[in-house]
Amino acid sequence: MRAAFEEIYRTGFRSADLDAILAVAGVTKGALYYHFDNKDALGYAVLDEVMASDLHQKWVQPLRNAKDPIAALIRIVQSESVKREDVRRGCPLLNLSNEMSGLDEGFRRRTAKLFKNWHDAVAGALREGQKRRIVRSEIDADETATFLIATYEGYVVLGKNSQDPRTMLSGQRRVSGQIESLRTARRRTQAAGRA
Repeated sequence: MRAAFEEIYRTGFRSADLDAILAVAGVTKGALYYHFDNKDALGYAVLDEVMASDLHQKWVQPLRNAKDPIAALIRIVQSESVKREDVRRGCPLLNLSNEMSGLDEGFRRRTAKLFKNWHDAVAGALREGQKRRIVRSEIDADETATFLIATYEGYVVLGKNSQDPRTMLSGQRRVSGQIESLRTARRRTQAAGRA
């Protein structure tokens, strides 16, 4: 599965070469088709298994029960690689969604589910932060989660297009600043005092 993910991430789903996947995975075409009826089924499995797991590890797990969801969100955003080769590749979920959502309902539903899982993890963390009086009470957690993901992914796609890591660095600073602005005034003062 990881070999299929890497090939899809590198070339896009429609250009992914099954022979290249088989060579890296060390399996035969017969073995591949024993498990997957066709290339679409393989792509669905990559989304359902590999990309869902990666998203869970990067976004959902760190936000679950985070003592300070603001700090956790900023750590996640700051952890994004700004190596030129990584910036050029962009976000695998966004790439696949852009390529396939308009062409195949199965891909659209699966990428939408992953975006929803991501959104729900961010919104849930913000709501928990509101309960703990870390996050400002007047913000709408769902709208803010949508805004943060859209802004973050916007910087990712701009970085991919420019192929310039400085774009992603700028995005990390701006998105982190926006996240920090969600703190209650009392918590912002405490955080500034520790800096």
